[in-house]
Amino acid sequence: MKNIEDYIDSTYLKTNEQSGLSEGETRKIVFNLTKEALENGYYAVMIRPQYVREIKDYITSHNGKVKVGTVIDFPQGTASTENKIIEAEEAIGDGADELDFVANYQAFKKGNLERVKEEILKCTRLGLINQKIVKWIIEIAALTDQQIAEFTRLIADVVEANFPDEAKKVFVKSSTGFYKTEAGKPAGATFEGMKIILDNVRSLSVKAAGGIRTPEEAQKMIEMGVGRIGTSSAKSLIENQQTDTDY
Repeated sequence: MKNIEDYIDSTYLKTNEQSGLSEGETRKIVFNLTKEALENGYYAVMIRPQYVREIKDYITSHNGKVKVGTVIDFPQGTASTENKIIEAEEAIGDGADELDFVANYQAFKKGNLERVKEEILKCTRLGLINQKIVKWIIEIAALTDQQIAEFTRLIADVVEANFPDEAKKVFVKSSTGFYKTEAGKPAGATFEGMKIILDNVRSLSVKAAGGIRTPEEAQKMIEMGVGRIGTSSAKSLIENQQTDTDY
């Protein structure tokens, strides 16, 4: 049995508007999330860019090993490559260890593959030259099974062709947790969707995000080959308590 804690990206990404909370209340949640991560030995916290600097400082002041991850062009993924780079550069300057980019899955679905390849290449290069982990969120709930496979292969093609020695530092990630589905369709990681990614990712790594609610589900994902689990209910997941969150 693997230690699930070693795979956990403990996540809080809601804006004040989405949660109906004040800025102070949101900051408190982010700091409590970080404190819990330090106490339980989670691998990383995944937070909005505006909190990266103070959370990095907080972890450092407590001699913590928890990594700080943040999201780029979240959750739409439709910004230009240049804007993605500007946002990522700021996060790097603030001390982020990991950058979770939302890939332009809309452009991919429209067949604008050159635009997608350009952002994968340039943003991945930026992350890797700054010794950061790079993750590409492809939003599997918005894709068919064939599109999941093709998008995963496209990312693997770009990364392996340009950064063959650092491919393991690049992840394909399932979901933002913010995509709205119809008829009760899962918005996050599914075993079926993750298998498709794993079957096509070759030498890259894989992150499952959203919809993982029990230790057994997390263990199965890890046994399948998933390298990281993104969840907004890390403690409940590990302690096998009931959670109704989609992420």
